[in-house]
Amino acid sequence: MNTQVQNQENPLGYKSIPALLKSFAIPSIIAMVVSSLYNIVDQIFIGQGVGYLGNAATNVAYPLTTICLAIALLIGIGSASRFSLHLGAGEKDRACRVVGNGISMMVVFGMIYAVLVEIFLHPLLTAFGATPDVMPYAIEYTRITAVGMPFLIVTNGMSNLARADGSPKYSMTSMLIGAIVNTILDPVFIFVFHWGVAGAAWATVIGQICSFVSAVIYIGKFKNIELKREDIRLVPQECLKTASLGMSNSLNQVAITFVQIVLNNSLTYYGASSPYGTDIPLAACGIVMKTNAILLAFIIGISQGSQPIIGFNYGAKQYDRVRKTYKLAISVNLAISAVGFILFQFFPRQIISLFGTGDEMYFTFAVKFMRIFLFMIIANGVQLISSNFFSAIGKPVKGLLLSMTRQVFFLIPLILILPLFFGLDGIMFAGPVADSAAFVTTVILIVQEMRHMRGLEKAAVS
Repeated sequence: MNTQVQNQENPLGYKSIPALLKSFAIPSIIAMVVSSLYNIVDQIFIGQGVGYLGNAATNVAYPLTTICLAIALLIGIGSASRFSLHLGAGEKDRACRVVGNGISMMVVFGMIYAVLVEIFLHPLLTAFGATPDVMPYAIEYTRITAVGMPFLIVTNGMSNLARADGSPKYSMTSMLIGAIVNTILDPVFIFVFHWGVAGAAWATVIGQICSFVSAVIYIGKFKNIELKREDIRLVPQECLKTASLGMSNSLNQVAITFVQIVLNNSLTYYGASSPYGTDIPLAACGIVMKTNAILLAFIIGISQGSQPIIGFNYGAKQYDRVRKTYKLAISVNLAISAVGFILFQFFPRQIISLFGTGDEMYFTFAVKFMRIFLFMIIANGVQLISSNFFSAIGKPVKGLLLSMTRQVFFLIPLILILPLFFGLDGIMFAGPVADSAAFVTTVILIVQEMRHMRGLEKAAVS
């Protein structure tokens, strides 16, 4: 089947861009929000049932979850991007090999990661900034959640593949099932069974297993391909190609992990010489970061929803549709980010209060941290969407560069440098400065790419 006929049969090639983005992005947003809610719900119930030391423990453990999601994105986004490009080019056999190899990667990588976490748990939590008071809670919580990490990787990876196959609602439903189970079990295990942080951890794992079962069922339900046994073999070359396209999204998560580690250690170091002590900044930072994760879930959902549309049309050489999809995704992102900015600036105490009680000093610091650190949140989403855009069109190097700008090139150095002059305030101001610098870098790269795409169009016409 030639590319032209394929485009006529697949809605990604001819359906209106706003309608496509709506049908793909909304389920993707819901799926991402639901994924973020796992930790948010845990933190809310732990805050109410255990206190701020329990919240600090989940914050310390959070980098392990972001690494887990990084693995899922490496394989899931990489496989989905290649899948979309091959479908757009009419290459179904290659699309089958991509999907099968991706599924095998999810299983193998997930099991290896869970084992490594269990073996090196104590030194990892120490490196992540656990204080002596927080460590027992962090160990108890993470030993259990590590069990669910292979299930989380497969679920998130399959979610991206189902979306690229034209089943965004199925992807959403798989994530939603787990979140509902987790939300129901959290209060039962914490308040009825009195299991504390262990209860929240087991609720999370059981929810992840439920989502996993739903996601795996989709392997036999692909619309555009029919998997054969030989497609599921691990092929090193296929793994490398998949990893190259998923690398930008994955490294963005890894960078977030490093940011969290540097943040945790900087907050405890400078907090020790401040009126707030070590535990208040640690707990407050965790709440702010996880609240921000809800907004980022919307932005990532838009980005992931646009990926199949951009990838398919770029593979089909329909560059005008690629540009329209990107511009619409950015516009929606800016509108959502503006709402987030209003909430973070004008209602910070109300948001923080959802995560449990604390003394006035705790609330004073948490409110200040939220307002300053998230001040330029509107600009943050542009970098995220643009990074995924480059991966979707098969240009992983540019995607990788963008994914690293905010976290690695700007934020981490600023977190280390600014506190030398401004103490804890310097850590807070590192956020908006990094967001602004990443935004400028993104605009430069995107303008260049749009000019290149117009050049390809002109060459095709002539």
